[in-house]
Amino acid sequence: MIQKIKKIANLISNMGFRYLSFRVIYMIKSKLGFQKKAYPINPKEEKQISLEDWKTNLPPFFFYGKNIPNVPKEEKEILKQTFEEIQKGIFTFFNKTKIKLGTEYNWMVNPTTEYRYNSNKHWSEVVDLSKEAGDIKYVWEKARFSFLYDVIRYDYHFEDDQSAYVLSEIEDFITKNPINQGPNYKCSQEISLRVMNWTFALYYYKDSPQLTEAVFQKIMHNIYWQIHHVYQNIHFSRITVRNNHAITETLLLYLSGKLFPFLPNVAEWSKKGKKWFEQEIEYQIYEDGTFLQFSMNYHRVVIQLLTWGIQLAKLHNDKFIDVVYERAQKSLNFLDACMDPVTGKLPNYGSNDGALFFKLTNDDYRVYRSQLDDLRAVLNGYTYFTSESSRWYGIHPEQKSSVKLPELNTFEKSGYYIIQDENCKTFIRCGAYKDRPFQSDNLHLDIWANGINYLRDTGSYKYNAELGDVKYFNGTEGHNTISVAKEDQMLKGGRFIWYYWVKKANASVTKEQDIFKFDGTIKAFKQLGNNILHTRKVTKKQGQNHWEVTDSIQNQGNKNIYQYWHLHPDHVNDIEISTTDKNGEQLEPLIEEKWFSGYYGVKEKSIRLTFASKHNVFNTSIRIKQ
Repeated sequence: MIQKIKKIANLISNMGFRYLSFRVIYMIKSKLGFQKKAYPINPKEEKQISLEDWKTNLPPFFFYGKNIPNVPKEEKEILKQTFEEIQKGIFTFFNKTKIKLGTEYNWMVNPTTEYRYNSNKHWSEVVDLSKEAGDIKYVWEKARFSFLYDVIRYDYHFEDDQSAYVLSEIEDFITKNPINQGPNYKCSQEISLRVMNWTFALYYYKDSPQLTEAVFQKIMHNIYWQIHHVYQNIHFSRITVRNNHAITETLLLYLSGKLFPFLPNVAEWSKKGKKWFEQEIEYQIYEDGTFLQFSMNYHRVVIQLLTWGIQLAKLHNDKFIDVVYERAQKSLNFLDACMDPVTGKLPNYGSNDGALFFKLTNDDYRVYRSQLDDLRAVLNGYTYFTSESSRWYGIHPEQKSSVKLPELNTFEKSGYYIIQDENCKTFIRCGAYKDRPFQSDNLHLDIWANGINYLRDTGSYKYNAELGDVKYFNGTEGHNTISVAKEDQMLKGGRFIWYYWVKKANASVTKEQDIFKFDGTIKAFKQLGNNILHTRKVTKKQGQNHWEVTDSIQNQGNKNIYQYWHLHPDHVNDIEISTTDKNGEQLEPLIEEKWFSGYYGVKEKSIRLTFASKHNVFNTSIRIKQ
């Protein structure tokens, strides 16, 4: 009972009374049926503007119709194959896994469990976490309509009109997903993305004979009520979620008045949306450009949203407050520093839900170059890499040579320390939390050399996975760091909750002559003791793929300590790791077959070395044989 009270007190201390009180009141309102009044079903359809008037007075957008300036047509086989799969009902989920949904897809069915949601249920009555139903993200994936970008790009490059298919898919969704009913109205971010993706399609197919007055009115009616839903529910995201969801939703509200000025109420929603979007960017992106979700994947989500927001504001002769542009540029600086210069990939660090909302290239999901370049083009008018994507945003950027990264990169607000030694990247995380943590991964070490991620983060797999998978992927044992008594650095609660956040961390990265040095300490494992410290020191000689790592634990009592190293299985023979204890005794590792997840919902076999000791020091040598 005492432990439970301590955890509740810790949760209140971490999350704040406003968060907890809002959640309680929100839950009560849902139980009492208040949400059904705020989010009506079967609202009466009212015509706001004719199709002809809309086409005559089109609000500014990235492009108008199928004339996309400066995008040369290229009939690439990979794009054709992707389109042909979509035509057969085979969709790529989370930018990796191909699932056959068929050509008569039921929007209410989870394809992995075949669980069927009730489309007549009000969204507030839909349970989003259920063992029987499975991961609801599998229901949402097609319904966000990101697959339209593959179809539209195929249409453009192969000059094969797909307006009938695209508009029929949108109509089918509207018909089979009554407003504010069923699982696809459960998440306001999914709704926001759907509206943005439909808008992209509407502008591209604005001159299609398939876009009739009846179809246009049906879509506009549905768009209005989806925006209405987002506005009514915006404080849930801004208070209880406060992450990329809130940025997506506030951006949609801002854009509603720009792209659909003829709809009721959007002038007010847009004004508030702009203010809220600015507030979220200022709060969520720290002064050094790092992001409060501690996730490369989610930071890219924000990069794409900033690209939409800043470019459309510019096209509408509008402007955000200066901090939006400052944080956007700082975000680019941070992600550029994290990116492997050989592959364009970033460490598989933090929560990874497979999100790539607006896919405008054929690049693999893990490659970040084009999305970073899109924002770079919007902000600065130039790009570092050759890509068609920025031109879809109405930009013809100048091509520049990529700037050589500094050898040392320090981002203290979130605690990222990066050594770039030519094509060898050493990435270390050492940071305290003022915002909600998502993984227990402090002092994790990632090593890349010549495009190969030798020591890597295992990823996050699924959010609604079995408890064992959640613990492994999100916990300390899924990272290249130290555990005391096989415990996490913080105490895991339900779903996305951690207790006893790491509040004290300090680190530095320096170079002395030709030696790079990292030195970092965290105070962690509070569930085991009040003053347990983990210090990690890393040294690397310039030009040599050889690291010396010293881990020391203080105040762990008589508990064993464990050191984890996750190796790329294809390169196990190319890396040597040896460890001695405090007394210089050689330690033999436990070599285990474990798991790695580079894409949401995908588990691949991997190799983990675990060193264990009763003493409090590991002295480790890591050498890549190249």
